[in-house]
Amino acid sequence: MNMIDNKFEPLKKMAAFTDDMFNRIIAFQEKEHAAWNTTLDFDKRIEGLPLHNLIFSNPDRDPKKFAATVAAFYPLRVENQKLAAYAKQVAQHPVIIDWYPGNGFIGSLLAREGVDVKGINNNNLHPNQIPSLFDAHCYEFCDDTTIEENCDMVLASWMPSNRNPTADILHFTPKIISYIYTDHINDATGERQTGTHDMFTLLEENYTLTEQWITQRPTNLLHEVWPDMTPSIEETRITRVYARHDITLDKPDTSTPDAPYDWEKELRMALLALEAKQLLRSQGVSIT
Repeated sequence: MNMIDNKFEPLKKMAAFTDDMFNRIIAFQEKEHAAWNTTLDFDKRIEGLPLHNLIFSNPDRDPKKFAATVAAFYPLRVENQKLAAYAKQVAQHPVIIDWYPGNGFIGSLLAREGVDVKGINNNNLHPNQIPSLFDAHCYEFCDDTTIEENCDMVLASWMPSNRNPTADILHFTPKIISYIYTDHINDATGERQTGTHDMFTLLEENYTLTEQWITQRPTNLLHEVWPDMTPSIEETRITRVYARHDITLDKPDTSTPDAPYDWEKELRMALLALEAKQLLRSQGVSIT
């Protein structure tokens, strides 16, 4: 067996993998998945959470009332480990302010990397369809009046369209500021999906861009592999980490990340299947 065969070996189990995945997606849509059960611990609620539901919201969600059902994007474990590693460089027990907390899902995953995270109450444009999905052991909600100046880190993830949080964030002079966003423009409205074009203008005088990385979601990531799934646009998700000028940060070593989240297993299978299809097409094989 050559290296290519070894690489695509997991695809031999695609049938069983697909059956299990679709069963979990259906359970989520029928609100039988543990994510909907507020009496369970966070560990149980995110177990087996389908990647599908971190790309598409639940079918009965009213977009005029609710934001994404769980979250607006799928986080990767290595990204949260990197953000936590940065925070740990500026404090022994760093506190991170989750500026747009949603239901606490994204911030809780970051908090589970050994930092304390506090989400600001009433800072969301729309509530999530699942209104509460956070780890109470390491994450809590707070009012912005309780944030101390010169705080350790602020995370502003997926800010609402045409909202620029920078001026308000700078009021607290955090040691580190991290943004997670996309530059995507809505073709129908002409508006940005997240934030504003000038979000970073005010930072230049007092903050330095330490690191930036891009997480690319291919066009029709799920639909291309499983045609019954809904098509989706390409998404370019950008993460930026800024340090105050008086702070020096070293880039964390993320070459050996810990175990990935459950939805990353589906992501890897989908990306592997996409790669296999592209390889076959390049070899002249007709494949749908």
